[in-house]
Amino acid sequence: MTWKIKKFNELTTTELFQIYQARVNVFIVEQECFYPDVDDNDLISIHVFNEQNGQIQAYGRIIPNQEKLMFGRILTVKEQRGTGLGKELLTIILKTIEDTFPNQAVEIQAQAYLQNFYSQFGFEPINGEIYLEDAIPHIDMIKK
Repeated sequence: MTWKIKKFNELTTTELFQIYQARVNVFIVEQECFYPDVDDNDLISIHVFNEQNGQIQAYGRIIPNQEKLMFGRILTVKEQRGTGLGKELLTIILKTIEDTFPNQAVEIQAQAYLQNFYSQFGFEPINGEIYLEDAIPHIDMIKK
């Protein structure tokens, strides 16, 4: 499996198709959450992904917003869950952030059930409030 880190304009059309296909399969079909997954943040994001045999296995995007640095759309395909690939993805994302945007705080909108997962990487709840985003419980977290 190979990790790739690319800006939007560096993605091939095949890679972009595979990314969108994986995101739709996980966030819209599997989680039964109907929302516009493709958004303007894709255009400014750094896309981090792992593929094997032409299929995305893990994916996340770093969003260098002017107000705050974020990452999101974190996924591992069902067959890879529990293998450590998600931790590897987060490690690569955080290393890329540190190398590209040193000493900058990172905020995320985490699905609430993943709070402990993100805590392992130094993220803390911002206000502790759980809220619904597209009918899924989320919590805002920060890593300073």
